[in-house]
Amino acid sequence: MKNSEILYQALRERILVLDGAMGTMLQQYGFQEADYRGTRFRDWPVPLKGNNDVLSLSRPEAIAEVHRKYLQAGADIIETNTFSGTAIAMADYGMEELVYELNYESARIARMVCDEFTSETPAKPRFVAGAIGPTNKTASLSPDVNDSGYRAITFEDLRRAYRLQAQALLDGGADILLVETVFDTLNAKAALFAIDELREERNIAIPVMVSGTITDASGRTLSGQTAEAFLISVSHMDLLCVGFNCALGARQLVPYLETLAAQSSFYVSAYPNAGLPNAFGAYDESAEQMTAQVKEYLDKGLINIVGGCCGTTPEHIKSIADLVQGVAPRIPSELEMKN
Repeated sequence: MKNSEILYQALRERILVLDGAMGTMLQQYGFQEADYRGTRFRDWPVPLKGNNDVLSLSRPEAIAEVHRKYLQAGADIIETNTFSGTAIAMADYGMEELVYELNYESARIARMVCDEFTSETPAKPRFVAGAIGPTNKTASLSPDVNDSGYRAITFEDLRRAYRLQAQALLDGGADILLVETVFDTLNAKAALFAIDELREERNIAIPVMVSGTITDASGRTLSGQTAEAFLISVSHMDLLCVGFNCALGARQLVPYLETLAAQSSFYVSAYPNAGLPNAFGAYDESAEQMTAQVKEYLDKGLINIVGGCCGTTPEHIKSIADLVQGVAPRIPSELEMKN
């Protein structure tokens, strides 16, 4: 049975657990510039501290260790360390030419660790989600307050960048492509267009998750869409799952998840932050506090995949995994889900 078929079967049977925040975990290592550079990038002309994606090349053992901690906590799905893995985002570090390798190696590391755990407990298969972030540019909004018609990026630029990233993630062993933290749906549509091209060219099924982000109490994405408008904008695609992550805590996401659950024929995902950030940008919500809020998702039958975003750790994921154990997943409004 192919991994995609195993994935759909697992989703019909139970709520799957996504991992927590890679960045939060990497902060605990206290890596400095030399750690990001390693030996290979010792003489790189641009500062690399903060470029977490490059750690897949310079400190792969740390990335593998983070993955293992989340799997030990009970995660079913592990995200690759590729949130900024496009040529667009890597341009800040002069690393555009390394994009394929960065994504391939990140997917390979995640695949290796997931396979270790699956081989130990075959009844609980683990899956790799290739993380595709929003980039640091927006196709819908002008960055120049004096020129509302100006765009710093084009749809075609985004399509090319996402296509290369998606190719590398698939080649490295990703089971799922996760277009995440979508603040501009036009960016996401470029990614989905690129993925569709790969589906056709390779004649393969590619399970795709799309996860938007509601930026504040207005209930809209940065580009101005409501939860319903966001869903409508991506529903023409052949998706595995649609959901929300980041920006808000678990409690604040409830009304937007209710919209998706009521109106979507796709599976629904949620991986909120550990509450809202404090005055110092840190996240104070404990695993117990967050899990108590996630319980509302289960009580209302809103989700099929749940995990954590900013501020979440293996402790949070273990608490969530324990919570969903034995709980029936949401049943999509249309049962003719493609395998």
